[in-house]
Amino acid sequence: MKLSHEKEAIRAYLKLLQAKGASTNVLYQHSLFLDKLTELLANKPIESLTYSTAVDTLLKVTLEEDWHINLNTAREFYPFWMNDIKAIAAFSLHYGFDIAAIQWKPIATSLKTLIDSLATESFDTAENWPLKAYAQALRDQGAEQPLVDTRIKLAQVIVIRLRDAPIKNHKSYRTAADLTLPLFKLAESKQLFLLVVREFYNFWTGNPNAANMLLGEDSNYS
Repeated sequence: MKLSHEKEAIRAYLKLLQAKGASTNVLYQHSLFLDKLTELLANKPIESLTYSTAVDTLLKVTLEEDWHINLNTAREFYPFWMNDIKAIAAFSLHYGFDIAAIQWKPIATSLKTLIDSLATESFDTAENWPLKAYAQALRDQGAEQPLVDTRIKLAQVIVIRLRDAPIKNHKSYRTAADLTLPLFKLAESKQLFLLVVREFYNFWTGNPNAANMLLGEDSNYS
């Protein structure tokens, strides 16, 4: 019997993980999440909005401590569900680095503690440069100062969360973002934080085209 599109995608994804050395426990955890996710995707249009809506719906009933691993699984599975051959090839090429990646997590805290700390927090040159560049780009796009101030505060939160990361790369940035998101309780605040996460990433990495990409969807963060 022919497998559904979703089942075919899951099988291809798990087969690749297994070939890359993922443990039986890892495969089991991924498959549990994907079974629930694909129930929401079945017979739906194969497009990004459908996928993001399904992920958001599932996260609402997921324990916060499981958000990071489930978000990461959702990101990895996306090209398989979309049948994006190029993205799957790129994922296959680089996945080995994720298996051996550091198991770092930012220090547990509360959103109030983080926001309160901004009043007395000082940022070094390396931290300040992307923050200033992001603020200037927002102003150049016509953003009012209150909006700039709000987004910079959220970008500062990201910077603080990354301070003790032993390696500063896309994986630590993603981990910091995923484990900070549950601190926001209002849906609107979560969406704004995720927007800043995507926009600020290009400035944080020193991308020379960051300002030009501010209003687009070409961020290298995913």
